[in-house]
Amino acid sequence: MLQGMAIIGRRNTLSIERASGPGLYLNGGELGEILLPGRYIPEDIAPGKKLDVFIYLDSEDRLVATTEMPHAMVGEFAFLEVISVNPRVGAFLDWGLAKDLLLPFREQEMPVRPGQRVIAYVYLDEKSKRIVATTRLHRHLNREPMNYREGQPVEFLITGKTPLGYNAIIENAHRGLLYHDNLSAPLETGQRMKGFVRTIRSGGKIDLALDAAGYTRVAPLTDQIVQALERNGGRLAFDDASSPEAIREAFGTSKKAFKQALGALYKARRIRFENPGIQLLDNTTFTPGA
Repeated sequence: MLQGMAIIGRRNTLSIERASGPGLYLNGGELGEILLPGRYIPEDIAPGKKLDVFIYLDSEDRLVATTEMPHAMVGEFAFLEVISVNPRVGAFLDWGLAKDLLLPFREQEMPVRPGQRVIAYVYLDEKSKRIVATTRLHRHLNREPMNYREGQPVEFLITGKTPLGYNAIIENAHRGLLYHDNLSAPLETGQRMKGFVRTIRSGGKIDLALDAAGYTRVAPLTDQIVQALERNGGRLAFDDASSPEAIREAFGTSKKAFKQALGALYKARRIRFENPGIQLLDNTTFTPGA
């Protein structure tokens, strides 16, 4: 969160200047006083307390604050629904606030229609100071040299399917690719995921993976499985025949990694297979990765 002078289109931590009929006026630094309408004032407000708010322009182009948070702030990519299309200005997207987000015609890579969901980048128009969206994503991807390392954990947004796999935007900055042969189940455009940098190719291309490689993947997962067994009375309904979707939902990992972790636990005589399910054994002290 940002301190001090308010920044349009971002979260800000601002102090209360004064109360009035419409609401509270917050200290926006060089931007002056910014109104927080009464409907957004928290019930537990106390004198001198600072508030975490989002700053944007209302329908009359006045700076206002809200305690609601949009689906994406300035400088971020998101998967947003088209609410309506105005033939004079462009489309309007639902970004989680009372005022919808404008996607001007000139910023549409392809024409959009109501009900459609699109990957959009949110930015501040420096001339008008209005927050707007664009689907011309390539203009806003970071082209500076990357400082990722192979195996580094990252967050990314799935932007679409290709013959090779799924394109993604990593950390709101760089393009990445998840190959089909490294996935146990289909993905959906708009999914936000956590994964790892698999390979950095020449030209700055980044291959992604949903699981860490080798020991760094299996060791923490074996601990996770044992802990789940202990919480569940020593038995789980999961085994190497469980569906990839069920494994991903319960353990946040691929079926391939899950089977490797089960194999390590079985080899160490820490579990037995019940067909279906697995049972925890207590006759051996297990060392992850052994």
